[in-house]
Amino acid sequence: MKHQVAGRKLSRPTAQRWALYRNLVSELFQHEKIVTTEAKAREVKGLAEKVITLGKEGGLASRRQALQFVTDKKTVDKVFAQLASRYKDRPGGYTRMLKLGSRVGDNAPLARLELVE
Repeated sequence: MKHQVAGRKLSRPTAQRWALYRNLVSELFQHEKIVTTEAKAREVKGLAEKVITLGKEGGLASRRQALQFVTDKKTVDKVFAQLASRYKDRPGGYTRMLKLGSRVGDNAPLARLELVE
């Protein structure tokens, strides 16, 4: 039974899956929008929102927690400086997922994950 087991495996080993999540979250913060499959977008959405919440807290411990997940220091600086001030009055819901249809090669459902203005 799958009691209290959340998330998708995405046909990858655990380490590879977490590396994928880290890269997608980093790219989302750098470019403020990414196009990926719906399943990946659904998984990354919650992780990105948690990092932005850490940025809003703004302390040293929060910065170190964010650096454990997003290992690029410039990206974390952007989260703590720009994105935290952008979302200071917003209680949550920092990302938006838009469905784009299907990919041509394998008919996978695509989605665009973007940061809300």
